[in-house]
Amino acid sequence: MKKITLTIAAIFALVLTACSGSDGRDGIDGLDGVDAIGSVYQVTGDFNIGNNYTLTFEFPTAVEVFESDVVLVYILWEQVDGTDGQPINVWRLMPQTRLLDQGTLIYNYDHTFVDANFFLDSDFDLSTLSTDDTANQTFRVAILPADAVNGKLDTSNINDVMGILDTKEEDVIQVSLK
Repeated sequence: MKKITLTIAAIFALVLTACSGSDGRDGIDGLDGVDAIGSVYQVTGDFNIGNNYTLTFEFPTAVEVFESDVVLVYILWEQVDGTDGQPINVWRLMPQTRLLDQGTLIYNYDHTFVDANFFLDSDFDLSTLSTDDTANQTFRVAILPADAVNGKLDTSNINDVMGILDTKEEDVIQVSLK
């Protein structure tokens, strides 16, 4: 009798354990089952011949990035005047292409679970670029759990991405690669 009671108790404990966890929790902003804990970093640096027109942002050791996570990079493309006279940042999801007099310039990136590289690619000599295209370039790096990007998220819109991460402008971590 003790064996039967012990077996039933063990099965009951397994069933209860299997029913708990993050899969059963409500998600953020209406995405049920999504526990969107991520990070957003703002990285500024200069592309030049010395760094082979590549900037490397190493993810902080306090942030665990998994190979299944989604890493999105946005470039600060321009600023426009808001109705209140304050500038509004215009962010574009990379890669982005510019057609210049010299040829085609592409701002691109790649990443691992350790870092993200931002780099310039072109069909012309990059040393002919203006400092407008190379100096003081600003990027936003968003690290999202794979569950957060499930077809319901517009990854081209940085505001949607920051919303799913519940990240406000003042929460963005600033990093300078200079």
